Amino acid sequence: MSDRSTQVKALASEPRLEILRLLKHPQQHFSGQVSADPQEFGVCITLIADALHIAQPTASRHIDLLRQADFITVKRYQKWTYCQRNEAALVDYIQWLSEELCGKVEG
Repeated sequence: MSDRSTQVKALASEPRLEILRLLKHPQQHFSGQVSADPQEFGVCITLIADALHIAQPTASRHIDLLRQADFITVKRYQKWTYCQRNEAALVDYIQWLSEELCGKVEG
């Protein structure tokens, strides 16, 4: 589990938010990935960089911060690095943020 300040920092960047948006529906945005099923295995960092029109090292830095925040998981397979959203961590963060800013919701 990452600390909350790292999570806040991870979301304070439009490219990182866009990475999370793209990874929400990987088959829609990365259907051209042939090395592995993007829904099941994740999306190659190179394709993420291409989608954002940024250099691969820049994409890697954004992805590393999202990984440190626990918002994505990263796995290597052969020479490729694949990323997937960590839905449980995202839901946990949203619940925490809602409670911090709005108070506990009675239900």
